[in-house]
Amino acid sequence: MSLTKDEVLKVAHLARLEFAEDEIERFRGDLNNILKFVEKLQEVDTQGVEPLFQVNHNEENKFRKDEIKESLDTEKALLNAPEKEDGMFIVPKVVGEN
Repeated sequence: MSLTKDEVLKVAHLARLEFAEDEIERFRGDLNNILKFVEKLQEVDTQGVEPLFQVNHNEENKFRKDEIKESLDTEKALLNAPEKEDGMFIVPKVVGEN
């Protein structure tokens, strides 16, 4: 499988990335190399191998102690916000756009 320029542009759009014209071909090559690697992995015979549900199944979780610390107040958190309103950050809408 090899990605076309249009497919790379579609993936870039979905990831909210913008590429200069000269970068598109480089990223196309990188993505195609990743896909070739995945295709190679699909050739491995996994017949009889149990699915792995947890990588570190012999280890215990190492939780850190929960500590209550001072947090930023709203005013300090919004100091460098490019846009704010009513104590909240204003960000561009990304959900529901084409």
